[in-house]
Amino acid sequence: MRRIPGSNELTPAELDNLAADIRRWGRELGFQQVGISDIDLGEHPAHLARWLDAGHQAGMDWLAEPKRIDPAALKPGTRRIISVRMDYLPADPRIHAILADDRRAYIARYALGRDYHKIIRKRLQHFADRIEAAIGPFGYRAFVDSAPVMEKAVASQAGLGWMGKHTVILNREAGSWFFLGELFTDLPLPVDRPVSSHCGSCQACIDICPTRAIVAPYVLDAGKCISYLTIEYRGVIPLELRQPIGNRIFGCDDCQLVCPWNRYARPSEERDLLPRHAFDGPDLLSLWAWDEATWLEQSAGMALRRLNYPTWLRNLSIAMGNASANAQILQALQQRRQDLAEAGLLDDVLAEHLDWAITEQQRKLHAELSPR
Repeated sequence: MRRIPGSNELTPAELDNLAADIRRWGRELGFQQVGISDIDLGEHPAHLARWLDAGHQAGMDWLAEPKRIDPAALKPGTRRIISVRMDYLPADPRIHAILADDRRAYIARYALGRDYHKIIRKRLQHFADRIEAAIGPFGYRAFVDSAPVMEKAVASQAGLGWMGKHTVILNREAGSWFFLGELFTDLPLPVDRPVSSHCGSCQACIDICPTRAIVAPYVLDAGKCISYLTIEYRGVIPLELRQPIGNRIFGCDDCQLVCPWNRYARPSEERDLLPRHAFDGPDLLSLWAWDEATWLEQSAGMALRRLNYPTWLRNLSIAMGNASANAQILQALQQRRQDLAEAGLLDDVLAEHLDWAITEQQRKLHAELSPR
């Protein structure tokens, strides 16, 4: 099959065989599924345009980058996109137990192990190397949530699943607990067909959302989404959204948790994705005691590093304010506020959330002591 310099010299039969090999190589490299699409993103660009026009992107204005809807502009010469998925759900996710314990911190399950960007990008490079070893040099570029790529649209077009009402890709055999990655390539491979939607009349994800961020089927208002608020956003979280955040300090999994299709989700076997136990349902006060050096050490190599330390403290403040009445929590909040203020490190955003959390704990403790 090897042809140099380019894939254009491969016959249709050779391209069919190559596509079959690509799917097999992907599984051997640890991807649970591989699909192939062309560069037509179907209805997804129009949906994105309507979503942007409605202002649902919150502060993420980079989502309007024109290359996002034009794969050939992002990587000139692109003719096909190889889309991959990798499962990440821990064998014992303990989601319900952690969310129910307001003195513990909940971190989205995808972020408990090593940063998936690094894992998948390395695998995609090995993937490209294996293809090149078979056919010779070809044009490609790997992406893992690292450029203006409509990765969910690509996955949908490549047959990996359909866009759920919560705007997460769903797969009939695997649910939604998986990462996505892409290889843009100039190979004129045969493409897979998109799959039809199987959400039906179900709206469990819409009903469960703590902040009502799913404002309509397939429409997410990012400005209300806990994942956006606790990860991307650096400002003051609106007062009315703080209590619904509960003890979620990094991301939110509620819409996936209730999805009926996730009964088919399979635990990940990737060792690098296994939870690092410092973050798997930790005690809020234990995390609060970390200084910045400890935070940096504990979160090294993890997706948690998308936060900075002040934002980490902001998120913890909300969780501690939402905890049931606890004199230790109140004392810890007050002491940290004093220490930061004396060191000149208390910015306005963190001060707002610390003061709110202190007030919430004082109110709850007072209510406990008041006669009934």
